[in-house]
Amino acid sequence: MKIEDEKYICQDYDGNVFISFENLNEKLLSESPLLTHCLAVVKIGNDFLLGWNKWRNRYEIFGGCIEKGETARDCIIRECSEELGLVSFDITYLGVMKFLMKPDYFSPNERIEVGGLYGISLPNGNIDDIYGMIKDKEEITKLALYSEVKNKEPIALIDEQLLEYYI
Repeated sequence: MKIEDEKYICQDYDGNVFISFENLNEKLLSESPLLTHCLAVVKIGNDFLLGWNKWRNRYEIFGGCIEKGETARDCIIRECSEELGLVSFDITYLGVMKFLMKPDYFSPNERIEVGGLYGISLPNGNIDDIYGMIKDKEEITKLALYSEVKNKEPIALIDEQLLEYYI
C-alpha cells in the first residue's frame, strides 16, 4: 500500500505510518476485525510517564496486543496491570488509531491495524514506587517522565505524537 501521496499524522523510523485518529464508539472498536492492540497515555501531574522497552531500545507509552475474547477495554486494563502494576485506576477512552504497519515480529506482511487509545491519570508520586509494582519487568526495564527524557533519549515517534491526545 502506498501512502506517500496521502495525508497522515506521522511516520516512525521503522516506516510505520500513523494514518489517523478518530472518535469511534468503544463498543464498535472492540467489534472491528482490524483491532490488534490498545495503548495508554499515562499522566502524572502535568507530565507523561514512559516505559523503556528493552527489545525496541526506546521509551514508549504502555499497552499491547488484544488477546482472544478481550474487548479493547479488557486489553488495556490487563496491559496496565502487567506493565505498570495498576489494579484500580480511572481510565478514559480517547478514540481509535489507524496505522499502516510494516513487516515486523508480529507479521511478515505490510498491513492496516487499528488500536484503541486510552488515558490514565495518576496522582503525583515516586516513579520508583510505580516501577516496583510492574509485573512484566522483562519488557519494561525502567520508567521516566517525558519532560526528563525528551530530546535526550530515544522515544517512539508515534507514541510521542499520541501524548497530544490526552492533554
